[in-house]
Amino acid sequence: IIIIIKSLVSTPANRARLLSVSSRHASSWLAVIPSKRLNLHLEPDEFQVALKWWLGLDTSSQLRCPYCPVHQLDPLGHHSVTCKGGGDVVLRHNSLRDVFAQFCHRARLGGQLEVGHGSGVDRSRSRPADILVPNWMIGKPAAFDVTVVSPLNSTTLNEAGARSGSAAGKAEVRKHNANDPKCRELGWVCIPLAVETYGCWGVEAQCSISRLAARLALQLQCSKSKAIASIYQRLNLTLVRCNARALLSRARFQHSVSEG
Repeated sequence: IIIIIKSLVSTPANRARLLSVSSRHASSWLAVIPSKRLNLHLEPDEFQVALKWWLGLDTSSQLRCPYCPVHQLDPLGHHSVTCKGGGDVVLRHNSLRDVFAQFCHRARLGGQLEVGHGSGVDRSRSRPADILVPNWMIGKPAAFDVTVVSPLNSTTLNEAGARSGSAAGKAEVRKHNANDPKCRELGWVCIPLAVETYGCWGVEAQCSISRLAARLALQLQCSKSKAIASIYQRLNLTLVRCNARALLSRARFQHSVSEG
């Protein structure tokens, strides 16, 4: 057992993965009661590859990425879940955005999607609000900006291997630097919803989910803890499902090519 544990933390990438998967709420997707009707399920092949990836087992099959063949797929699946080819990253972003927006509506907070394009003095194409929620804090609207980052990224790997949530924390800073000026001009509060690929949420996201859960609990007449669990379970199941599909799409592409 000691040998296995040492092997799991023998590299910065594995240390970063272990810290991320062991963070609070990261494993909430494993507690979901499967329901196809509620879209709270994984297909068998999605569940299998998700577990392998989650446990740090090799998901690469020694293949190259079909969308950017210069990249060899790595055993921990970092490239597969961050590659911009094939549309998986955009789909994951939009899926998480939509889930958060749905909870805002269930909590009677409202919310508009993709707001801010062409607004402000600079008329830039940026959209600082993936979800704009009115009257979020002290009468000000909140501009929520979803971002998914990998703790295995080379620019954050060392810190991510030493401190849980550091990759999400850096992503929050980047979002503030990019969006704060425009949000201030429009009278909005910029709130990054940063999450690592393994489900470790940033501090600001956790505070916002807690606030959202309090409002949701009032509407559903349930405990806040139950509302928090519901939000994290659906968000993280959505995250893991999208990651599993990104991993599978690359393997299936290679399989179809070899058969052809």
